[in-house]
Amino acid sequence: MFHADIKDVAMVTSVRMAPPLPLIFLLMIHGVCSQKEGVIYSPSHICAVNDSTVTMRCTYTYPTGYNIMKVFWTKGPFQKDVEPPDLSNDTEYSQRLQYLGDKQQNCTVRLSHVTLKDSHMYCFRFITNTTTGKWTGYPGVTLTVTDLQVESPERVTEGDSVNLRCKSSCALTDRATFIWYRNSQPLTERRDRNNELLLQSVRREDSGRYSCAVDGHTHISPAVQINVMYPPKNVSVLISGSGVIVEGDSVTLNCISDSNPPAEISWIKGGTIVGSGRIFSISKISSDDSGEYKCKSINEHGGKYSDAVTLNVMYSPRNVSVLISKSGVIVEGDSVTLNCISDSNPPAEISWIKGRTIVGSGRIYNISKISSDDSGEYKCKSRNEHGEKYSDNVTLNVMYPPRIVSVLMSGSGVIVEGDSVTLNCISDSNPPALNFSWFKENETSAVGSGQSFSALQSGRFYCQAHNQHGSQRSDAVTVTVHHRSSWHEVFGITVECGAIFILVIIIIIVILFIIKKRRSVKNENITVKEISDPNEDTYTALV
Repeated sequence: MFHADIKDVAMVTSVRMAPPLPLIFLLMIHGVCSQKEGVIYSPSHICAVNDSTVTMRCTYTYPTGYNIMKVFWTKGPFQKDVEPPDLSNDTEYSQRLQYLGDKQQNCTVRLSHVTLKDSHMYCFRFITNTTTGKWTGYPGVTLTVTDLQVESPERVTEGDSVNLRCKSSCALTDRATFIWYRNSQPLTERRDRNNELLLQSVRREDSGRYSCAVDGHTHISPAVQINVMYPPKNVSVLISGSGVIVEGDSVTLNCISDSNPPAEISWIKGGTIVGSGRIFSISKISSDDSGEYKCKSINEHGGKYSDAVTLNVMYSPRNVSVLISKSGVIVEGDSVTLNCISDSNPPAEISWIKGRTIVGSGRIYNISKISSDDSGEYKCKSRNEHGEKYSDNVTLNVMYPPRIVSVLMSGSGVIVEGDSVTLNCISDSNPPALNFSWFKENETSAVGSGQSFSALQSGRFYCQAHNQHGSQRSDAVTVTVHHRSSWHEVFGITVECGAIFILVIIIIIVILFIIKKRRSVKNENITVKEISDPNEDTYTALV
């Protein structure tokens, strides 16, 4: 339709029945879009994506005999007695608007880089060589510029089917091919004319920022975040540090878990919960902390355990002791095994000490046929790279029957009839022998008992020593008894010899006494002579 100037409007109103008020108002506006046919727009409504290029196609006719002086595109709103603006002179349009028509019949125009502010009705206007030959095609092309928005569900769980829609505020005029992006990277496999993106059985890898665009256009919708929820996966335990863990070290366990939302973590040793949180720390580890650990990762979608990890705490030997395999009494000839019990990690090397002498190695020390020489104190030494420790001593007290039995005889074994000689039975045994029997050789019955025996008669005597483990006899000793007559003779000779000896002693004593006496008298005479009158005869007479 054409819209003419005021003169034309007056002619139109004279032949028409009273039109509605809005139409009368439009017809009175100078240069508004005409209701006369003459401009055809195809299409009359355009929905375009922001920053795209729009082509508004149109054709027009004008009365015969008129010459076109000027053609241009304008936009409302229109005002009475105001010449509509030429968009090619508007700085907002001048660089983006391109007239494609031939100024005779084709009035097509192209508008590039459209924005939301470009949403208007656009009309084509031409001016002829007559004073009344100004027409505007009304109604014109209604342009709506729209953004793209991705519509997505609020909550997505792994395994769900998710439908994303690329929405616009109006139905796009051009048949569009949609492109989808995840984390700004095009999903090349998803190019289609449907504005929907279907994600079937979503995985956690499908999480990301999704946006859409129309193929051939630079505008990309704002991204929406698809946050795929899923139960814990790939749960594992990381042990801080490396190498050997020694008692007293500080050890940290870290539970690695892939889940959305983040999982709650609990720590299990064996079947017991020992802690919570992603980090489990042991400040001063001990051997009691050795064992298998695992973490449990759980969120609202499920839970999962990690494989167990083993903390193998190394420590020096302790609680070292010796266990004797045979309980009770150990008898010579028995097989005895000593077992060194040692708590250590790694296992210790064992050596055996008797007294101060190393007698063996290895956890087991075996004596196949024990003897009394094996009696004594034993201990084991447990040693690894972290230290060493000795056990307490244990005593092997080997029992054995009497041996090395002998008879100890007081004197020569020769006695006089009526007297006795004491015989003592000596033996080596463990425990000491308490029972002794005395036998006379070639006789079967015992002649006495006890460790001592008084022999009253001649013969060969031996003893037999007994303990609970056995008995053994001694070699025989000879006892000789002399008759009493022989003794008197010997005694008589002895008495005679003694008497003579005593007599000789007495005689010697008497002689010595006489000699002494005579010397005493002589000395006395000499003294008298010196005192009295020196008369030899008298002196001599005295003598």
